[in-house]
Amino acid sequence: MSSHNAALTANKATMSILLGVSAAHLLNDAMQSVVPAVFPLFQQELGLTFAEIGWVAFTLNITASILQPIIGAYTDRKPLPGLLPLGMLFTLLGMLGLAFAPTLAYLLLAASAIGIGSSILHPESSRVAHMAAGKGKGFAQSIFQVGGNTGQALAPLMVAYFISPQGRYGFLWFTILAVIGIVLQYRISRWYKARVANTAPKQRNAAARSGSAPAFSKPFIVYTLAILVLMLFSKFVYLAGMTGYYSFYFMEKYGLPLKDAQLCLFALQFAGMVGTFLGGPLADRLGRQKMIWFSILGTAPFALLLPYAGPIGAILLCLAIGLILMSCFSVIIVYAQELLPGRVGTIAGLFFGISFGLGGLGSVLMGALIDAHGVESIIKLASFLPLLGLFALLLPKDSVIMRG
Repeated sequence: MSSHNAALTANKATMSILLGVSAAHLLNDAMQSVVPAVFPLFQQELGLTFAEIGWVAFTLNITASILQPIIGAYTDRKPLPGLLPLGMLFTLLGMLGLAFAPTLAYLLLAASAIGIGSSILHPESSRVAHMAAGKGKGFAQSIFQVGGNTGQALAPLMVAYFISPQGRYGFLWFTILAVIGIVLQYRISRWYKARVANTAPKQRNAAARSGSAPAFSKPFIVYTLAILVLMLFSKFVYLAGMTGYYSFYFMEKYGLPLKDAQLCLFALQFAGMVGTFLGGPLADRLGRQKMIWFSILGTAPFALLLPYAGPIGAILLCLAIGLILMSCFSVIIVYAQELLPGRVGTIAGLFFGISFGLGGLGSVLMGALIDAHGVESIIKLASFLPLLGLFALLLPKDSVIMRG
């Protein structure tokens, strides 16, 4: 009976850690997502050009994109639990910078601080989720990832109620979220530190050796990772087109206001939260390779129909797209971590970094194409991106990866 109670206590402790990293992810992504949402405010108050606004977006994305795999690779060799609250401290400094930045240079500095905070949180919190997961690694990554999706969905509401009425000083409200995040991450870091300390040196060395000597050949690893990156390209460039430009298409085609167009994007993000939560457990049960190709390729029929649907149909299709498309990201990360065991942080940092980079580059590329060819033709062209999910059928089956 005592062993049963001990097991229940341990399960509760690990679940509280999973919920904690998910909550920290929510706070981080909510604060990060408000930055592009208030670009018109920066433009008005600081007199910025569209090119200068583009540099703010570029700085935010490229800082997070480049640093994440570097931090993940380093902490695979030398875990640093203290980085977790430090990352939130950078985000706090970024929020203060956005509130008071007098010039573009200070604005870029604030954006880079937020990018640094994000680059610390994603690989390290993903590692904590992996450590707390037990056998349900897909479920654990879904819990972690759904926090970020929730934060992204809440960001527009936060802008409407906290920043729009007060201007840039509204960012001071977000410092409260950052302080909560620091306290939360400090608590998680204590669990993380104790977990690392309780791991025998021999076990850590064995994990390091397994990480430095992969079970698969280099061509096999490159082949598999290339397909996974192609799946990320399909997902995040399509989402960049939807979140950045579908509203313009919707308003142009149906003659309806921005408020109505936002309903489609809210439907996409809300369904995405549900899809993210379900994707990991389904992959644990049905297989990761099957879940990846279903998530990307299964989105294609709905994406291809979307440009031709009416206003109500568009909302329903966005629900289906969000539910299916966003179910795969945590699954892709776990699949890659199993391909390269011992490199949990490296993989998490690499894939989060790639997703940030692809989102930023995809947004710039599609914006340039829209300037040249019009929003309607590019939205229709983007609807073919999920067909790249056909290549996911070429991924090695789960049994092959697990045997490695």
